[in-house]
This record gives sequence, C-alpha cells and structure tokens, in this order.
Amino acid sequence: MNKLLVLKPDNDSATPLYLQFGHKLAAAIHAGFWKADDPLPSERTFCDVLGISRVTARKALDLLFEQGLILRRQGSGTYITPKLEQPLTRLTNLSEMLKQRGFRPSSKWLSREVALANTEELLKLNLSPNSRVSRLARLRYANDAVMAVEYTSLPYHYVPDPELIGESLYDFMREEGISVVRAIQNMGAVNATEELARLTGVEPGAAMLHLTRVGYLENGVAIELTHSWFRSDYYDFVVELHK
Repeated sequence: MNKLLVLKPDNDSATPLYLQFGHKLAAAIHAGFWKADDPLPSERTFCDVLGISRVTARKALDLLFEQGLILRRQGSGTYITPKLEQPLTRLTNLSEMLKQRGFRPSSKWLSREVALANTEELLKLNLSPNSRVSRLARLRYANDAVMAVEYTSLPYHYVPDPELIGESLYDFMREEGISVVRAIQNMGAVNATEELARLTGVEPGAAMLHLTRVGYLENGVAIELTHSWFRSDYYDFVVELHK
C-alpha cells in the first residue's frame, strides 16, 4: 500500500481539500516521513496517488513553503527544509542537537584569534582590565545548509590557543576538563545585515533569531560568551509549558 494514501483528504469534509492535504502533509513531515533535505514527491505524484487536483496540491505546498517546512530548488524540485527545533529547557550544544535529530553537523571557520577583551567581554566574562580572550567566528551547518553565524569569546587562560579547537568547541572543552554546567540565554528577532545575509544566503533585512549565551562552570565562573544569528526559516525555539 502506498504510504502517501494516509495524506488523502476527505471529500465529505467541510474543510477545503487543500487545507486538509496541507495539514496532513505538515504532520507527516513533523512525524519524520521524510528526512531533512529529502526530495518531496512531485505535485503530479500527489495528484495521481491521492486523486486530487493540481490546484489543490499546489495550494497545499504553497502553505508549507510559507511555513518554512519545504524548499523549492529551481530545476530540481521540492525538498524538506533542514529545520531544527531547540528546546529551551535543556542545556545542550548545537552539534549534539543536530546529531540527535539526524542531521550532519559541521562548521566553517571564519576566524580564530587572541585579542584584548572588549567592554562586553570584560563584563559578561567577569574579566580584569587588559585581559585577553580567544575569539572564534564560524558558520554552523546542518548537512550542507548554513544554520547560523556564531561568534564565541573565551577567557584566554582557559583556551590560550584557539587554533587547537576542532569541529566541536564543547568536545574540545571536555577534553581539557572544562565543563559548562549552566547557561543563561537571551534571544530576540533581528534583521539580517548585509554581512549576515552574505554569510547565510538570506536576503538583507530578512528576519533572523539572535541568541546571546553565557556559559558557566560548576564553580560559577563564566567561561563562554556566544552570539549566534540563526536563520529563522531553518531554526525554531520550543518550550513545553505545564499547568
């Protein structure tokens, strides 16, 4: 039996067919029918299998495109968006989350340097005047899609040579006996600057999620200051509430 048949809308329902199909298709994507970057069946396939019109299929796919669930690649077809949902109630790092959700994490270094701490670094990392920090700038990927631009500052005496850091900052820190056990994160919506747009492939002015994170060791010492700018079409924050 074709697994697509579970997406068939009910002709007797008062809900428009395209909405039924769109809702069922979105639910199937969330349930893992297809993996990130998998191609979606063509409009013609949906029409043939489900007995729906081309207009119904197209309007439903338009809804999913607007929600950021699918991507359209010129001359190639429609694909599942590599979107990551990060729960706000658990301390984890981006690489771990990507692996847990079946993505392939990777990074591209933009720069690694040692410099005098600026005002924000002095305050948030509780450093003395004239202290130095190791600064890291990189692009974060899920599979082959740029998810975020990330800038991290670490006290120099904990990380004196940023060139030694490999694919995962947190793996490096664990190997050095440095363990972040608590973090405070602030987030907000921003518009992509020309530079952020160039790095992530979005349009200048596009909506992005800006996250500022300060990580702490078990003794309360601030060890990490990270600014991340996430593509809002690829990334969501999720929190579960209880009454």
